[in-house]
Parts: sequence; C-alpha cells; structure tokens
Amino acid sequence: MDARSPRNIPADFDVEGHTARLKAQGFTIIEDFMSGEQLERFREGLKGHLGTYRGRNSFEGLTTERVYTLVGRGKVYEEIAEEARLLALLDRWLMPHYLLSADHAICIYPGEKAQSIHWDDSFYPFARPRPAISMSTIGAVDAFTSENGGTVMYPGSHLWDAERTDALRAALIRGEKTADTESVIYLTMPAGALCVFQGTLIHGAGANRSDKPRLAYTNHYCEPWARQQENFALGIPKDRVAQMSPTLQALLGYELRRPGDIMGQVSGYHPAKTLDPEWVLPVLRPARAEQ
Repeated sequence: MDARSPRNIPADFDVEGHTARLKAQGFTIIEDFMSGEQLERFREGLKGHLGTYRGRNSFEGLTTERVYTLVGRGKVYEEIAEEARLLALLDRWLMPHYLLSADHAICIYPGEKAQSIHWDDSFYPFARPRPAISMSTIGAVDAFTSENGGTVMYPGSHLWDAERTDALRAALIRGEKTADTESVIYLTMPAGALCVFQGTLIHGAGANRSDKPRLAYTNHYCEPWARQQENFALGIPKDRVAQMSPTLQALLGYELRRPGDIMGQVSGYHPAKTLDPEWVLPVLRPARAEQ
C-alpha cells in the first residue's frame, strides 16, 4: 500500500492546520485521538506487563517503566499505530512506505526526575539543521500536567542548528536563563490526546512531582531507507503479523520501499510472502568454487 493512498479521515479533521503547526512550532496535538473505550482496552492490555520493570539508566528513567513492541500485544495498539488521521499527517513529512520505528508504553512513577533534553532522531548521523528523518508521537493515557511528568518541549527548536542546541544544554546545566531556556513549555493534554512532533524537536519527559503514575505511549515513524529502532520482524511472531492489516504490515517492514524496488526483499521475493505459512525460503546456493 502506498503511504500516500487516500486516507479515510473525518471530514472535520484539519490536516492543513495540523501541518502548519508542525511546520511552524514542530508539534501539533490531536485532542480526541483515542476514545474512552480504547483507553480502557489500552490499560487492560498492559495488565501483566506493568509493575515488573524499571529503566536501565537515567535516560530511560530509573523510576520509569517501559513496555516495548506494543503493536504485537493487542488490537488496540494496532489501531492507534495505523490511525488514519495520524497517517495523513505523516504522509506530509515522510516518503512513501515509511516505517514504524519504535512503539512502547511509558509509565512515569512518582519521584521520577526530569529526563535530559534530546531530539528523537539524533542517532541518524546528519548535521542540524536538517529535515526530520523520523516523526514522533506521544499519546496520553493519563492526562498530562506540568506536575505529573508532562513532556518538556521547546517550540521551534526543530529548526535549530547544532550550536544553538548545544548552547541550550549548556545554559540548562549552568542554571542560566536565556531566551531559549525561557521558551520552554510543558505539554499538557487530556487523556486520549496525541502529540505529533518532528524528530528534530528538542524535548524531554518532565519530572513526576505528583503522587500518582503517569501512563503514556510513544510511536516513532521513520523514512523507508532508515533503520528502525525496534526490530519488529524478530519481535513479533509472523502468525500474528499475518492477521494484521496490509497497512500495518507495511509499517512493520513487510513491504518494498516502492513498487519495483528491491529494498526490503527476501531472497529476491516480496517480504509479505514470508507471512504465508507454506512459504519456504529458497535454498541458498553455496558460492561457486574458484576455477
């Protein structure tokens, strides 16, 4: 499926307005992204996963719990990963056949410290300023407030060069006030809302100074030529992928970069063929002995 095929989006969804905000400030919010019924199923699907793990370092959060590969854990996670309004916005920024790069729940518990500021596609080694190579989302399962770990964001920072981003970090470490440090906002939004932002936008999870955990999730999407953060081909059983929609299968990587391309092929075949339980990988011929 071409990533720019027509989307079945509500007539009142303002694609142009959201696109303009993404361009100007680097982020936009879809406030009614998830229904109350979806939020219930989201929470129910995490039972048995939460309460067993804490982050491995200060960046993940030592008092934060993450559940990875959500899309392989239940139907509701499939629904929000391929939601038509979201994909309609991603179509404006990424090449056809873009990929789901990361997909996990994040629960920030009381007492967690603020995460260091960063931008999500910094691991792609291209100098700033540059176009985003990935697009990110943060979905609120619990309402976001400035007290419970609502994300710290710097509007417009998706356009900054490396010198300006380094200056911001240095000023924050020294506790100095500058025009850029004072431009910070706390992402506040109701449960069910989704923030979509460019992978070059500077942000970080806020400290949870409340007495309750704050549950959210994040999905990242990347250009079709870029490596995904999560290896979904190994992380999700093929029999489960085979039950997913063609759109979601393509987002996971079971698609060629574009019609007629070989990027993503499996031994010369379309990757979706591997989802057929009768499909067998063609025998690999040994290298011909030197004459």
